[in-house]
Formats: sequence, structure tokens, C-alpha cells
Amino acid sequence: MTNFSRRELLGSAALVGGWLAFGQDIGFAQQAGGGGTTAPADGPYTLPPLPYGYADLEPHIDAQTLKLHHDVHHAGYVKGANAAVAELEAIRRAGGDQVKQFRAVTGNLAFNLAGHVLHDLFWKSMARDGGGDPPADSAAGRMLVRDFGSIDAFRANLAAVGAQVQGSGWAVLVYEPLAERMMVLQAEKHENCGVWGAIPLLALDVWEHAYYLKYQNKRTDFISAFLQIINWKTVDERLHRALQLK
Repeated sequence: MTNFSRRELLGSAALVGGWLAFGQDIGFAQQAGGGGTTAPADGPYTLPPLPYGYADLEPHIDAQTLKLHHDVHHAGYVKGANAAVAELEAIRRAGGDQVKQFRAVTGNLAFNLAGHVLHDLFWKSMARDGGGDPPADSAAGRMLVRDFGSIDAFRANLAAVGAQVQGSGWAVLVYEPLAERMMVLQAEKHENCGVWGAIPLLALDVWEHAYYLKYQNKRTDFISAFLQIINWKTVDERLHRALQLK
């Protein structure tokens, strides 16, 4: 098993609203790089830069959508998570009747922090030179065939789950350590319908703000575009790390 530092453990294995946040860039200040603005630290969480430029995923995802999605929407979840952390600390210090607010503020933390975690993974799930199939001899390639029957069957599973999200949510490829297998889960909003302990490997955002400027109400067209830019390197790296946590 890999020896993680305390910083990496805190950032890589934080349970958030039913999801196991498995990304070492989550939770603490990130280094500059890639595209997009980064917010100054105003709490334990910061907005990570995009791993590519705004226009690098065109024609699949347009630059305007990517800029608004990252710089406005994702930044809003970071701000909300930091505000919830600060409010919980204030409630603990105040004590007394203030503790009645724990439920609402904890709910806000789960919503915003899960949004931060999933967006961070969403950006890393895509690459300018992505798409195609994962290498057949890679851990991800072998396990996808084992658990879904074929890579095409996985794509169809992910696309169907994403298309069937009612309202706002996600389709997420995870590694479930109890059964030691991959599966595709659906998330409502950010934090609902997760499975405790499941490790996200790839995230597909199907909130309307992820695609509406280019695809309008054609969610399935956006999902088809996403499937053409999957970053298999990230999926395989995250799977290797998940397997080492046994």
C-alpha cells in the first residue's frame, strides 16, 4: 500500500455526503496551472485551476460554457463549502440553542462540498486528446470489460444513467471496494444516491449549466460528446490508487 502523507490522506479520502472524495487536490490550496481563474483561499477549500485552456475541449465543450461552469458555478460550491465550515465552527463555539442549526448547515456542507469534489473530478475526467478506448492491458480496461462486458457496454450504461437523471445530477463511474468491482451510480444534485465507501473514478455532470449554451435541451448529445473526450489516463490512475487502499 502506498504511504500517504497526512495532507494527502485528508485531501484524498474525505467522505462527503456518501461519496469518498478521492482526489489529492481537494481540500487544500492548489498550485497554479491550467486554465481558469483560481479563488483566493477563504477557508480550507480553494478552486483548482482547469487542467487545460477554456477552448481546449472544443468542439465537444465550448469555451464560454467551460469558463462559466468553472469560474462561476464551481467557484460557488467552493465558497459555499467554506462558508458552511466556518458556520459550523461558529455554532460549536456558541453552543446553547445555536446547536439547533447543525442539521441545516451540515446539509449545506454536504451539498457544496460534494459539488466541489465532483466538479474537480469532472474536469480531470476529460482531456483534449482523450476518447477512444482505454488500453486493453490497463487495469481500467481489463476491469471495465470484466464488470460491464465490454467498453461499449460501459459507455451505454454511463450514457443511460446520465440521460435518466431526473433534474440535476451526475453519472459517476466508481470502484466499490466491498464487491471489488466497478459500477455506474447516479447522483441527484451532488450528494444524494451515493454509496458510502465507493471511490469515484470518472464523473459526468448533467446539470443544465454544463451543456445548455451549446446543446440546449439535448442532454444526450452532450453525453455523446463527453464520451469522445474521456481521460482514460486519469481513470486508470485513480483505479490504481483505489486498489492500493485495501
